[in-house]
Amino acid sequence: MEKYYILFNPHAGNGEGEAKAKELAEKYEAENSIYDMTSIASYRDVLADEERSIIILGGDGTLNRFINETYDLNLKNKIYLYPVGSGNDFLRDLGMEKTTEPVEITKYLKNLPVCEIDGKKQYFINGVGYGIDGYCCEVGDQKKAKNVKKVNYTSIAIKGLLFHFKPTRAKITVDGVEHDFKKVWLAPCMNGKYYGGGMMPTPNQDRLNEERTISVMVYHGLGKLGALMLFPKIFTGEHVKKEKRISILEGKEIVIEYARPCAAQIDGETVLNVSKCRFISNKIAEKEAQEKEMAMA
Repeated sequence: MEKYYILFNPHAGNGEGEAKAKELAEKYEAENSIYDMTSIASYRDVLADEERSIIILGGDGTLNRFINETYDLNLKNKIYLYPVGSGNDFLRDLGMEKTTEPVEITKYLKNLPVCEIDGKKQYFINGVGYGIDGYCCEVGDQKKAKNVKKVNYTSIAIKGLLFHFKPTRAKITVDGVEHDFKKVWLAPCMNGKYYGGGMMPTPNQDRLNEERTISVMVYHGLGKLGALMLFPKIFTGEHVKKEKRISILEGKEIVIEYARPCAAQIDGETVLNVSKCRFISNKIAEKEAQEKEMAMA
């Protein structure tokens, strides 16, 4: 029988992570291999047995955390995801959003792109929102801090579009070619098709494409009412038909520079006061890491 490490996020799924982990542990006879991810000091020590598979319980934020804490360990274990969380865009992209069994995701966690903000580099699996989506996460975090149990992000987005969020000018450079946009509301950089709870900004983005390119969707040139009316179409992918207001650019290196700082969100995790984001494919990230090592040698 296959053996497992079961890792859970105690905050995922309204606090159901631990209970679900215990259910799985009983099912797979892994009672002695359950770990709270927030208390793991060293994944290298915990995941020492390469023959034992890993089941992660959580949503997109949990998966993002696991990736960034283990990526450099070059784990040889098979990795599974069991969806317990409010955000499951990763599995939605794989067409398995409503699975009731752990799904093997090993191949999807390799060759991931990197987001760089203020010199800090972080891998991402779905996308990095930059604009009103980051604003929504910022306001959502503020509500959670006030113990609001259920945050309505749709309501936050509508109020932001109509009253609170101000679009700005942005320079977006893709593989060295500069593009200038006015009234930018949204500019997510994507590794997959989905993010933000079902939004599909880049319908043609393939996370396993041979060149490992990434895409940015620029939502621009609209007033408040026009931005609000077009916004729902992002959930169906029909927004791409509005070519004068929606621009999708693809490349291996994408740099987004806003005229004023805005909040960003990386797979649901908020980063405040961001003026510039740089996104690079895994090949570029590895090359830069090698050059840095050689320079330091």
